[in-house]
Amino acid sequence: MRTCYTGQVCRDHLGQTVTLFGWVQRRRDHGGVIFIDLRDREGLAQIVCDPDAPATFAVAESLRNEFCVRVTGRVRERPEGTVNPDLPSGEVEVLATDIEVLNPSVTPPFQLDDDHLSETVRLTHRVLDLRRPEMQHNLMLRHRVTRAVRQYLDNLGFIDIETPMLTKSTPEGARDYLVPSRVNAGEFFALPQSPQLFKQMLMVSGFDRYYQITKCFRDEDLRADRQPEFTQIDCETSFLNEEEIRELFEGLIRQVFRDVQGVELPEPFPTMSYHEALSRFGSDKPDLRVALEFTELTDVMRDVEFKVFSAAAKADGGRVVALRVPGGADLSRGEIDAYTKFVGIYGAKGLAWIKVNDRSKGREGLQAPIVKNLHDAAIEAMLERTQAQDGDILFFGADKARVVNDAMGALRVKIGHSEFGKSHGLFREGWQPLWVVDFPMFEYDDGERRYTAAHHPFTSPKDGHEDLLEERPGEALAKAYDMVLNGWEIGGGSVRIHREEVQNKVFRALKIDEAEARDKFGFLLDALRYGAPPHGGVAFGLDRICTMMTGADSIRDVIAFPKTQRAQCLLTQAPSPVDESQLRELHIRLRQIESKA
Repeated sequence: MRTCYTGQVCRDHLGQTVTLFGWVQRRRDHGGVIFIDLRDREGLAQIVCDPDAPATFAVAESLRNEFCVRVTGRVRERPEGTVNPDLPSGEVEVLATDIEVLNPSVTPPFQLDDDHLSETVRLTHRVLDLRRPEMQHNLMLRHRVTRAVRQYLDNLGFIDIETPMLTKSTPEGARDYLVPSRVNAGEFFALPQSPQLFKQMLMVSGFDRYYQITKCFRDEDLRADRQPEFTQIDCETSFLNEEEIRELFEGLIRQVFRDVQGVELPEPFPTMSYHEALSRFGSDKPDLRVALEFTELTDVMRDVEFKVFSAAAKADGGRVVALRVPGGADLSRGEIDAYTKFVGIYGAKGLAWIKVNDRSKGREGLQAPIVKNLHDAAIEAMLERTQAQDGDILFFGADKARVVNDAMGALRVKIGHSEFGKSHGLFREGWQPLWVVDFPMFEYDDGERRYTAAHHPFTSPKDGHEDLLEERPGEALAKAYDMVLNGWEIGGGSVRIHREEVQNKVFRALKIDEAEARDKFGFLLDALRYGAPPHGGVAFGLDRICTMMTGADSIRDVIAFPKTQRAQCLLTQAPSPVDESQLRELHIRLRQIESKA
C-alpha cells in the first residue's frame, strides 16, 4: 500500500518507513552509493541505495530510466549541503530497504527533462510526453479548473445535463463533422459544434439552470488556439436579463481564478461596446495590457495630397487611423521595415510613419517622406488628436476599415509585447478582463450578397431593435456579449430569442425562408411555441482558460491527446483508412483521390 505520493515526502515523514510508487527519472552511482530520482505525478524524491543492503543494491544497479518501481525505505534528513530548495521533498531522502521492479522500460526516445523537444516528437510519443512535470502540472491544473467550475455552478443550483453527440446537421458557422448512419442508408448525423439548440430546449423544458463541460467539434482550419474537438463550459439560465447573466458568470471566472491561481480579478469587470473596441483597438478582443490605442483621422485626411490617406478617407467603409508609440522615434529603420512586413500579413499595402523630433517646430520638426504631402491643417489636427510628444513615432493605417483594424490592431499588440514596448512602459503585466457588448446582429457577406448572423441566428436583438431586423438589419444590435482576458476571447454568449415571431424575423433577415427554417430548425421553432421562458447563457473555452493560466504556447499543451494543425493524431495515426467492408456497411463508396505529386 502506498504511504503517500512520491513528491509529497517531506519532513513530516522523518523517521517513518514509507512505501512509494513511481518511475525512475535518473539513476546516479556515486562511488558505491546509488541515488535514484523517483518521480510520480506530485514530483520527485531522492532514493538512496546503500551497499549494506546487497539485495536492494543489486536491484538498484539494474534500474534504468522510466522503470516502474515500488520502493520501501526510511525517511531521513539529507546531509548538510545537499538540500534541494526547489523540491518539496528537497530536505529529505529515503534510504531504501526494498525495491521491486513492477515493470522495466525500453530506452525512451527522449529524456523527459529535455526542454528542446519538437512538438512532432512530443505528440508522436504523447504517453511519455505526458509524464513530463510540465504536462502533469498542466493537466492537474485543468482538473482543478473543472472542479472549481462545478463547485460554483452546483452551489448556485445549476444542473449538469448531457446533450447528444450524434445530432442533426444545422448551419452554425463552421463545417460539421459528419457521421454516416449504417441503419438509415444515405443519411448522416453531425457531431455538435455546440449544444446550443439542446440547451435552449432544456430551458423550455423547465430546467432553468443547466451546465455541461462537453466536447464540441468543428471541421475548420486550425491554429494554436483551435482544435477540431475542444471542450466547452456550456451554461444556460432562464429568467435573467443580460446584465444579470454577465454578473453571474463573471463571478464564475473570478472564483475559478481565486481557487486555482490565488488571483483576485477586478470587480466588476469593465464593459466596452463592440463599436468602441474596434474604434480604439481595432479588435473586439483587445489586450488591455497594451497601453496603445488608435486615433481616428479619417475626417481630417479627406483632402490631403497623399492619395493613400485621402482615397481611404473618401471611400465607403474606409478608415485612416494613427497609432502613437511613445519613445518610438528610437526605432531603427530596420525595425520599422520589419513592422511594415508584419502588417502585410493582414492585408495592409504598407505602413506610413512620422517621427516627431521637435513638435514645437511644427512641420519642420517631423521626419518622414509623407509630411510634404500633408497640409498644415491636417498636420496640426494629427498632432493635437494624438497628443504626440518629442521622441514619439506615429504609425498610420489607411484602407478598408477591416484591413486597418486587423493590421493596426495586430501591430499594436506586437509593439506592446516587444522588448521595446515593455522597456518603454507600453505593457503592464497581470490579468486584464473585459466584457465586450452590443455586437451587431448581422454581418454583410459581399460574396453571398446577404447578411449572416454575427453570433448565431438565435441571438436576441436589443430591446427596440426588433423592427430594424427587416427594415435596416445592418443597424440592429444584439444582446450578445464576449468575455475577453488579455486579448483572448475566453467566453461568449447572448440572450436568446424566446418568441417565435422574433425568431422568424431573424430568419427573414438572413434570407432563410419558411421551408428552410422548418427543415433545419423546426424542432426548436415548435419548442418556442410552448411557453418558452426568457433565457440566455454563455460558453467558455476550457482549453483557452487553462492555456492562459499555465502560460502555455498552445492549447495542445493543456489537452491530453490533441490533434496537430493538420487535424491528425500522431500517437494513434488517426484519421486512417478503414476496411472496404466497413464502407459497404455504411453505404459509402470512395472516389479515387488524385495524387498531388
